[in-house]
Formats: sequence, C-alpha cells, structure tokens
Amino acid sequence: MTSKTITASTAATASTAATTAAAGSWAFDTLRLTRIGYGAMQLAGPHVWGPPHDRAGALAVLTSAVAAGITHLDTSDYYGPHVVNDLIREALHPYPDDLRIATKVGARRTPDGAWPAALSRDELVRAVHDNLRRLDVPALDLVNLRMTATRSAADIAAPFTVLAGLRDEGLIRHLGVSNVSAEQVAAAQGIAPVAAVQNRYNIAHRQDDPLVDRCAEQGIAYVPFHPLGGLRPLQAEALDGVARDLGITPRQTALAWLLHRSPTVLLIPGTSSVAHLHENIAAGAVDLPERALRTLAAIGAH
Repeated sequence: MTSKTITASTAATASTAATTAAAGSWAFDTLRLTRIGYGAMQLAGPHVWGPPHDRAGALAVLTSAVAAGITHLDTSDYYGPHVVNDLIREALHPYPDDLRIATKVGARRTPDGAWPAALSRDELVRAVHDNLRRLDVPALDLVNLRMTATRSAADIAAPFTVLAGLRDEGLIRHLGVSNVSAEQVAAAQGIAPVAAVQNRYNIAHRQDDPLVDRCAEQGIAYVPFHPLGGLRPLQAEALDGVARDLGITPRQTALAWLLHRSPTVLLIPGTSSVAHLHENIAAGAVDLPERALRTLAAIGAH
C-alpha cells in the first residue's frame, strides 16, 4: 500500500495490517478499496446523535483503522449530525494518498433523532457540499444515494440525476446507491455508472442473493450492512456452533461468510473500540471449511 505511515508499533496492528492485505481489494475504474473497510457510524453518541462519550477513543479507532491497512471508510454528514465527519477530519487529515472515504446522502436528521428522506435537488446539493466542507476535500470519492422504503425504479431517477450532475462538475468521483431494489440499480445505471450497492444483507437475510450475484458479474461492489441483524434463535444457535468449532466469534464467522459469498462483497463493520476493530479485521484471515459453509448456507434457507 502507498498510504502515509501512521505510527502503530504493536504486534496486533502489524497482524491486522497483514490480514487486511490478505483479504484483498476491489477496484472500479479509478476507485480501489480494501475489501475490509470501516463503518464510522458508531463513533457518534447514542442513537447516532451527538458527540461520542470518549472522543479520544473515537479518534484512536480511526487512526488504528488506517494503520491496519484499511483504505475504505464509510460515513455520512447526517451521522451525529456532522459529528463523525468532523472526527474523521480531525483524526486523519491530511488524508493518506490511498484512503477513500465513502459517504451517503438522501436523508437528514431531525431534533427528535428521526431519519426522514432528503431527496430534493436542494437537499442533495446541500448535503454534498456539507460533506465536502466537513471532510475538507475537493471532491468526494464515493457518494451513495440512500433511498427510503420505496422500491420503484421511477423514484430513483430524479435524485440520482442530481448526483450525476454533481459528478460531472467534478465534486463527486464515483456514485453508489443504498437501500435499493435491483430495479432501482438498473435505473440508476441508465443515468450514470454505479460503483457500489449498499443494502441490508447477511447470513439470515438473503433476499438480495440475485443482486449480489449480479453485482459480482458486473464488477460492482456490494456492501452489506447489519451483518448479524435479525437472526432467529435457531439461526443464532447454528452460527454460534460454527464459531465455536472454528475458535472465533460469531461476528467474525458472519463477516468471513460475507467475504466468501462474493468476490465483490466489501465489509464496513462499525465499532467504537480498537479491540473490536482488530477483531473484525481478523475475519479476513478466516478460512471457512466446507462443513461450516454448508451449515451457514442452511441458515439462510430457513
């Protein structure tokens, strides 16, 4: 890697850096990201609102992620709001040459902590400029358009066209979509290249299986969120059993399965703990045997 050096002399950091490199990277045009990234949402306060309880700890997680070899940070200016982007700038600016920051637009925060849609032209333009200013960058590496509950292809056309225009102006380098249907992905691709899809997907929630495969065929990154969300007791028991057999945690097992699922799956597990960060990164070194893969595949079938 060609990033600037951030001091980290512990054996754990050296080990996780090797693990991150071993997990490989993915590239789309000029965008290259490590398959194991870091999702910064949890650095804000409770319910992703307000400052962190431990500001120094939050900054340490960010510097540790980059020191471990991660080149893919996922954020949004509506995390906090503004808090997480401010932390990223404070911890890492000026940024390493190979660090890429993905952000999201399409929602906003209200004083009661809600997440309403913000998909009008004015809202999207303001969100992009807010991210540019808070992160202190001339252009955003990757902007994901977050859709709401709608799955209609027609609904994504207007907001994605706005972002495509900002891309043409040089304010955005690559575009992605989030919380979308396969039809919306196709509609967006008719407007501008789509580099990444960010949807809910894990061992138990496999509704996106065809879209995961389609993204792999087209070289598009598929970035799942909630890697352990929504498992029923029997599903969790099966996952726990595989983890015990392998001597790792259930979360590491779930992350390793996602990496195995498709070569264009990229992970952005979040944490506010340096120890948990290294634990997540270590999932990239897990070799899942065939027996474990069969058990894990069966979880999604029930």
